[in-house]
Amino acid sequence: MMRAEWSNLLIGFDLHYEHIHDIRISSLPGFRPAPAGTASSAPGTNLRAIMTSSKTDKRPNAIWSLFSSVRLAIVLLIILAMASIIGTVIPQQGQGAVEFAKNLSPEWFRFLSFLNLFDMYHSLWFRLLLGCLGLNLIICSVDRFSGAWKRFSTIPRPDRKKPFEDLPPEQTIFVQTKLEEPAHSIGRFLQTRYKRTQNKDSEHEYFFYGEKGGYSHFGVYLIHLSVLAILIGGLAGSFFGFEAYVNIMEGEKIDTVTLRKGMSPLKLGFEVSCDKFTVDFYENGAPKEYRSDLTFFINGKEVEKRSALVNHPIQFKGVTFYQASYGKLPGKKVRLKIESHANKDDITTLVVEPGHPMQLPEKEGQFIVVDVKGDLMGMGPAIQVLIRPSNGKETYFWVFKHPQMILKRLPGPMARSPKFNASAFKPYTFFLDHLESAYYTGLQVNKDPGVNIVWIGCFMMIAGFFVTFFMSHMKIWVRLSEEESGTRISVAGTANKNPVGFQRELENLTNDLKDMLLEKG
Repeated sequence: MMRAEWSNLLIGFDLHYEHIHDIRISSLPGFRPAPAGTASSAPGTNLRAIMTSSKTDKRPNAIWSLFSSVRLAIVLLIILAMASIIGTVIPQQGQGAVEFAKNLSPEWFRFLSFLNLFDMYHSLWFRLLLGCLGLNLIICSVDRFSGAWKRFSTIPRPDRKKPFEDLPPEQTIFVQTKLEEPAHSIGRFLQTRYKRTQNKDSEHEYFFYGEKGGYSHFGVYLIHLSVLAILIGGLAGSFFGFEAYVNIMEGEKIDTVTLRKGMSPLKLGFEVSCDKFTVDFYENGAPKEYRSDLTFFINGKEVEKRSALVNHPIQFKGVTFYQASYGKLPGKKVRLKIESHANKDDITTLVVEPGHPMQLPEKEGQFIVVDVKGDLMGMGPAIQVLIRPSNGKETYFWVFKHPQMILKRLPGPMARSPKFNASAFKPYTFFLDHLESAYYTGLQVNKDPGVNIVWIGCFMMIAGFFVTFFMSHMKIWVRLSEEESGTRISVAGTANKNPVGFQRELENLTNDLKDMLLEKG
């Protein structure tokens, strides 16, 4: 009711206050009768005070009012949508974030890092937004649930007259029988078709009431619950999950992965080994398919064997392994050649293992392959050799697979440096003939304990949308009126939505009643 209408009502009540004899106003809270012998206040003053006091007492809590506001939900959703766009534009963690940060000025980098925009979905402010949205949904639902429950639980009187006003003729049936005969058949028929049926009879009329789809009032709450489930699942993954990676050589066993955030190690609680890695190539050399045959161990005992392929991850104890990349690493053996300056045809070929000392051809001392690189600074395979002569100082230098090409690429000072001279120790020149290599598999390792909760929320949301948009609360009344030549049966009803479907329901009900009564006749 508008404020002006309330004012008119109060003024009218004041004007007639003294003519009301039994209003029993003393039972209202806050009423205090005036002491005997004292002057009474203006008519209606006590009533206004009571109404004002009642209104003040029922004033909702400010925080409750804030979080029960639909406007707050809209604002939070807009903020979350904008944040998600930012999180899509700015790479999150990993190499992509590093490359993006390289192109920023120091000021912008500090600003984005302060807002934690390189790991936005794990930031405190994003989690608080999700928490506020969840709290908003809960309070909105609680605040409005009583109204929905009242609409669901209230059963109207079967003998209401209003639904039958302006009833179209096609919703009326006339049968030439007494009132009681069709009443029993229609009552049993409605009980099989509708819920919470009621009936009432009088001397010349029978009334029936039934309904269906009452639970459609709660479809929106099922959607709210589904959103909460998705939020809880997302927060569970954010707090208790992780994103990591690991490279495993063929035949190697690991129990630790590296977290993408902070690059810190994390124990898995079990072991995994790469038994075999295979890769197939297209004719142009591009990788076609690569897979890793993995074995999982618990307390040293083999538990399960699985194969991870691209787009076909595997799970073990809640941890998901994705086939992400692969590469080659130097193996355990190096084949090199040592040429003598005194005799070019005097070439010694040796197969050595890194870290193991070997004798020089003329026993002048020892050499050790101390480092092996599959690709040193983009210049191809290389090894670092340490010479320990019997007399003199130790010498370090790098030996490349393609030395002539590499020396042309190096700047002058580097090309003349002894560190890049394979002939630095006289009288020998070292050549890298073959570098044994082995594949490693690059696995992305993720754990998200909330993913099942998110899936449950998604299915609940689908069910909630179906209930909300494809179901309606239909209330049906059937009236039987006795007339001189027979009985008139009228079908009416109301629905909270879907008028087309409701009209079809009334037509089907009317036709079914006609068919049933014709069979009885």
